[in-house]
Amino acid sequence: MANGKAMTVGEMASLFLDPATPVRIDAFDGSHFGPADADLKVKIATPNCMYQLLAHPNEIGIVRSYILGDFDVDGIDYADPYPAMRKLVSLSKYVRPLTPTSIARVSAGILSHGFKKPPVPATEGPSKFARIKRGLMPHTEKADSETVSFHYDMSNEFYADFLGSSMTYTCAVFDNEHMSLEDAQANKLRLILDKLDLQPGQRLLDIGCGWGSMVITAARRGIKALGVTLSKEQAAYANEWIAREGLQDLAEVRVQDYREVPEHDFDGICSIGMMEHVGVKNYQSYFEEMFRLLKPMGRLLNHQITISHDKPHGKPGTDEFLDRYIFPDGDLGAPGFIESCIHDAGFNVVHQENLRQHYALTLHHWNQNLSEHWDDAVKQVGFERAKVWGMYMAACALNFELDGIQIHQFLSLIHISEPTRH
Repeated sequence: MANGKAMTVGEMASLFLDPATPVRIDAFDGSHFGPADADLKVKIATPNCMYQLLAHPNEIGIVRSYILGDFDVDGIDYADPYPAMRKLVSLSKYVRPLTPTSIARVSAGILSHGFKKPPVPATEGPSKFARIKRGLMPHTEKADSETVSFHYDMSNEFYADFLGSSMTYTCAVFDNEHMSLEDAQANKLRLILDKLDLQPGQRLLDIGCGWGSMVITAARRGIKALGVTLSKEQAAYANEWIAREGLQDLAEVRVQDYREVPEHDFDGICSIGMMEHVGVKNYQSYFEEMFRLLKPMGRLLNHQITISHDKPHGKPGTDEFLDRYIFPDGDLGAPGFIESCIHDAGFNVVHQENLRQHYALTLHHWNQNLSEHWDDAVKQVGFERAKVWGMYMAACALNFELDGIQIHQFLSLIHISEPTRH
């Protein structure tokens, strides 16, 4: 092997990977690592990939290289890269421990060609620090409005490309693996409404209502449903849907922060895929606000992604890729911490369940839909952003399968004690 600065990419790879690693790496400098007949073939297409990894030796370096085409996998489907991701993750047992010497050698080898600031994908958002410098303190109303818009106000047509005709976000609930996505999403909505046990004429508040599928489903049961969202695109779509169904007397969707809802005494509240935006440090105040909005004996159904294991002092699970590309300021809590917050806000938690496997299956459907509608997705949001979303959904599916993240439903009620009988 070459010493000092004169190193090829293939030689650099050999410092970090066992010779038996079942992968073929072909690099821009003509060097290689691994057997030519390996099932997994990776391409380091340009020097920018090495500069990215030098500047950001973490997920951001890999993500930027992949999005910009500097790192690629042979035969990958950009709309559904799950198979390639699964193979890449399987290589972890072949990774050699990093040493100061190996890191120094690789760094010197890259810098021997001079320093170059690597490009940043156009789809990457500002860092948390940059947002704070602009005055967007995490989870304030102003910041929440901007970050929700970043995620949702792209194109309703783009979301339809992978969500399908139900236009229903977050995980579906499948009776079996052969159930269609549309039927499973309807199943999820029925499950939530059945848990809330609302009757015709009673009032439901749907916080973070998305494109309106829950509000519509509730109104079809005769329930008076109000949905709030910070996304103008979602609200416009939802209210058009309500009008088409002729449900204006029962259903309404507003562009409104949940902290600004003037009504109260709701019979039920559902929060479906909303808590990921709230911030773990705000969970307690969020549930206290739900308590204020509900009437005595009212029910709350909270449905959210969670981390699998508690962190000290309720510290959130965060992810730099998600923060820059998907969910700015998003973080996750563990189920035990969340249940404690609900309890401390005054609720009785009467039912809780983990739907982890259902979300993995939902995401596989979404990736398949994105693959089938790839050309339109690229037309709607551009190649880079469509590629980001294919990667994001496939990575989430894998993370659910590996039990890195879960999704829980918590059903709670405000219990009013009966006076003690003597």
